[in-house]
Amino acid sequence: MIRMKKTINAPKAPAAVGPYVHAVEAGELIFTSGQLGLMPETGTLPEGVEAQTHQSLKNLAVVLEAAGSDLEHVVKTNVFLDDINDFAKVNEIYAQYFQGETPARSCVQAAKLPKGGLVEIEVIAVKKD
Repeated sequence: MIRMKKTINAPKAPAAVGPYVHAVEAGELIFTSGQLGLMPETGTLPEGVEAQTHQSLKNLAVVLEAAGSDLEHVVKTNVFLDDINDFAKVNEIYAQYFQGETPARSCVQAAKLPKGGLVEIEVIAVKKD
């Protein structure tokens, strides 16, 4: 049974686009909200799925750092694509951030992502020792 819950807001990550937090810590697990490829400085999306994928993963790294974890401690990812035909491009970039023992992953095409995003990624991670 999970006894504690702590919300995490990462000041260096883009502001949430709705009424939610960047992540929730529950015991040893960290559950992130989905991260679009928003630029933290401007709140805008860069052009193209490649740039948005890089930025989404950078945003996740910042959120995880604020929560006491990192990409190496991710155990599960959910990837949402605006167009499943972008799978190969996203997969190539994803592989740059997750190497060695990679996390379990789901990847689906979504009907539409917030702000017209092309990719959104959320993760579950364990806290660093």
